[in-house]
Amino acid sequence: MGDPRKRHKSYSTPSHPWQRTRIEEEKILVKEYGVGNKKEIWKMNSILRRFAGVAKNSVALKTKQGEKEKKQLLDRLQTLGLLTPTAQAVDVLNLKLKDIMERRLQTLIYRKGMARTVKQARQFITHRHIAVAGKIVTQPSYLVLKKEEDKIGFLASSTLSNTEHAERIILEKKKEVKQEKPKFDPGRRRQKNRQQRRPEAKQEEPKKGKSE
Repeated sequence: MGDPRKRHKSYSTPSHPWQRTRIEEEKILVKEYGVGNKKEIWKMNSILRRFAGVAKNSVALKTKQGEKEKKQLLDRLQTLGLLTPTAQAVDVLNLKLKDIMERRLQTLIYRKGMARTVKQARQFITHRHIAVAGKIVTQPSYLVLKKEEDKIGFLASSTLSNTEHAERIILEKKKEVKQEKPKFDPGRRRQKNRQQRRPEAKQEEPKKGKSE
């Protein structure tokens, strides 16, 4: 049973430590989501595996208990914003690691434009500047509920809650630049490239007549 005072691991590590494909994928995730270390990725992966395991068991069990577990799982995933209300148990198996990484508080703060980078979003959380539904949250890996998305903001007592804060002014300017930036038109770009590649028509010199 173990010592109840000792905190046990709540995630599983990779079965093999030196898998090149997995290591390369994890490097991309670390850079994209700004996680502190790979343990955070393994924790999210373990949560996803648990969801998939419950989905498989509930589908296999043709009993009332199985139906109850399936409904509880679907409700839980809909609350987390990972599934739509019309989703079925089989859709749980189609969830990817990136889907759950997008629900982390650190990611959502960056996506909402509250931080310039994902690293800065992490800094805001750990330095106790962020609140969810009025409550301070210091865990970057906190999975935000769907109903909490619009309740993410700066803590009232934080210096960042002041709109005149230098960092807030920089963020607002960045948003304005992003809005003013013209949309990319691939058709116009292709047309321009064709015109640049098209060779200039050679001008024919008038033929000289024979001297009499």
